[in-house]
Amino acid sequence: MDVIQYPGSVFKLHQPFPPAGDQPAAIKELLEGLEDGLSGQTLLGVTGSGKTFTMANVIAQSGRPAIIMAHNKTLAAQLYAEMREFFPENAV
Repeated sequence: MDVIQYPGSVFKLHQPFPPAGDQPAAIKELLEGLEDGLSGQTLLGVTGSGKTFTMANVIAQSGRPAIIMAHNKTLAAQLYAEMREFFPENAV
């Protein structure tokens, strides 16, 4: 497992593998949207495509805290558990 901390970011991302497939492009586009001041962005993907991992990478690279919305308690608990694995040294 690699531990990555980007310059200027307080987040230490524990990633089991590097981004792959469409993830690097999605991360780049989401970061560009943040830099451009977009007030909202949507990340679409099928179940198991790595959306949570992609979001974790955006949070780590941007150095900005984030609010992640979930439409039910089960999904919220799952997202919480995954983010705790990605950021065990940060508050989630």
